[in-house]
Amino acid sequence: MSLFGLGRNQRTFRPKKSAPSGSKGAQLRKHIDATLGSGNLREAVRLPPGEDLNEWLAVNTVDFFNQVNLLYGTLTEFCTPENCPTMTAGPKYEYRWADGVQIKKPIEVSAPKYVEYLMEWIEVQLDDESIFPQKIGAPFPPNFKEVVKTLFKRLFRVYAHIYHSHFQKIVSLKEEAHLNTCFKHFILFTYEFGLIDKKELAPLQELIESIIVPY
Repeated sequence: MSLFGLGRNQRTFRPKKSAPSGSKGAQLRKHIDATLGSGNLREAVRLPPGEDLNEWLAVNTVDFFNQVNLLYGTLTEFCTPENCPTMTAGPKYEYRWADGVQIKKPIEVSAPKYVEYLMEWIEVQLDDESIFPQKIGAPFPPNFKEVVKTLFKRLFRVYAHIYHSHFQKIVSLKEEAHLNTCFKHFILFTYEFGLIDKKELAPLQELIESIIVPY
């Protein structure tokens, strides 16, 4: 079960979908666990030989969603509408929410409301079997990589907010090593498959350069 909103709003998300037993997704998840266990994140993000790119993107997207969900879940006591009235990543970057369906014109919301909207929106995508098929052999949509790119772009914004607004709290909770490892894994995967435009990464550019050089 991934945790979200512990503390103030006592919100939890349903467990994320897991691949059927014996399916390709389960095999890929074992591969991820094995390579992550070796401590070599650059190796862990690479597409395993002979594997399907969409399968690899799908399994990792679910994992990265869960990671961000858990990381942010430790901060909901501190990331409040009072402390974070807008979703920012430092003084230069503010994010407004739109999902293109219910909210078509971007609106200014507090950081916790933005993350709540975002996590619910991503969960709908992950639970939609026409986008993230569960059945073995079911086809991915032709625009699957574009869908994944949008998910990653928005997940990055949560990392950017955490680093800019809550890093000292992360340090006081002794979670900075875990945060840094999760973010490094996320960025290396992003670079490996070209998932986020460089301009979107600007709020954490210095940190990212320290991760990817040499890459």
